[in-house]
Amino acid sequence: MTVDVDARLARKARTLPLRHLPNLVREPLETFEEMGREANGEIVRVNLGPFRPYLVTHPDHLQYVLRDNVDNYRREGMMWKPLGRLVGATSDTSPSWNIRRRVYQDLLSAPSTALRADEMTATIAEAVDDLGANAAGGRRVDAYEEMTRIVYRTIIRVLLGDRIPLSRIDGLGRAMVAATTSSFRARMLMPFVPFAVSLPGDRTFLRSVEAVDDLVFPIVREVRAREDDGARDAVSMLIRARGENGETLDDQAVRDGIVGLFVAATDTTVSVLTFLWDALDAYPEVRAKLYDEVDRVVGTGPISLDHVQRLPYTKMVLQEALRLYSVAWITPRVVREDDVIGGVRLKAGSTIAVSPFLTHRLPEVWPEPHVFDPERFAPDRSRHRFAFMAFGGGPHQCAGRVFFYIEAPLILATLLSRFRPTLETSRPIQPRVDITLKPREQVEITLQPVPR
Repeated sequence: MTVDVDARLARKARTLPLRHLPNLVREPLETFEEMGREANGEIVRVNLGPFRPYLVTHPDHLQYVLRDNVDNYRREGMMWKPLGRLVGATSDTSPSWNIRRRVYQDLLSAPSTALRADEMTATIAEAVDDLGANAAGGRRVDAYEEMTRIVYRTIIRVLLGDRIPLSRIDGLGRAMVAATTSSFRARMLMPFVPFAVSLPGDRTFLRSVEAVDDLVFPIVREVRAREDDGARDAVSMLIRARGENGETLDDQAVRDGIVGLFVAATDTTVSVLTFLWDALDAYPEVRAKLYDEVDRVVGTGPISLDHVQRLPYTKMVLQEALRLYSVAWITPRVVREDDVIGGVRLKAGSTIAVSPFLTHRLPEVWPEPHVFDPERFAPDRSRHRFAFMAFGGGPHQCAGRVFFYIEAPLILATLLSRFRPTLETSRPIQPRVDITLKPREQVEITLQPVPR
């Protein structure tokens, strides 16, 4: 590597003290936020004993890591290592990942989305009907469980059509939730511990993965045996996909592609639509404005994809929920070669902790960051391109972004066109650290039918 003048003059990163380690185990998110305040947008190194990641939070630095010099920052280690046990290859250097990515791009294109719009809206309407029945008579329902059911039914119908019966979709949703909430916290906080050493949650994780496999592999084998060249479901498209040299995906890689899409297209939507009831309870003026827009645009329904473009405030509310709750709280990278960012020298092989959660709390970027204010996302507001990191940035943005901006407003508008939810759980709702942030405790809501 050629060392230029800037590199020779670069300084070492300031190191945050080891005193954070005990609290990081007991209260990881609170401690993480404290470290972010100490860093205040500066690149720092966090002393966690044998593990010392760099903390990178400022939008200027994120643009360099995620776009300008993206090839030097690999999706490896920390979060990606345990996630790989669930979804397979996550590195952009993996041949199977590059084949899968091209299929994802096709699936998420505007024409593909339009073809699936009617099926998506119909599935959401049926799922909300079931939610209304579950909550009839003022019964309390578990918001996270209900949002999981609605989102999974919607995404699985979009991705797999009728290849999996409705009775098994809810089981797949439960298995996926268990897989992403069992051992990820321990594995992410201690990435240096090998898989051969058991950590809390490992057994639950492995049982959940086995349950997912029992549902997905038979579908993959059945589709491969039929050889339906015209089918546009995700399994068929992954099976037909070819690499640059004609290579194909085996059953394991196809299974990984499907499960990876499930995670990308469901996890964020479920969590945001659960945390949102906390914000709407705390900010009645936002709630009133949201209800008014849905009543004016959707009325008594039925809702369609065309409504989404006519619900700008609904989108702003969802974006602010993405910012404040920052479900994808950390997306680490590994430094490939020595580099310099903002005058700070980064060593090859080190881990960079990119954190939307912390970036979304930088006061210089987001004034009064703990206030829920959808007007931050009004069309006339401007901000740094990498200030809003809900789905990452650069060429490797999360595939779930397209799904979220379609399914989340459709689900929310369908629900609010029929019911007025009331939060029955004491607020604020505290998040729990897993692969993404999820509510720490059960979030209960009741539903009051909208008078017509």
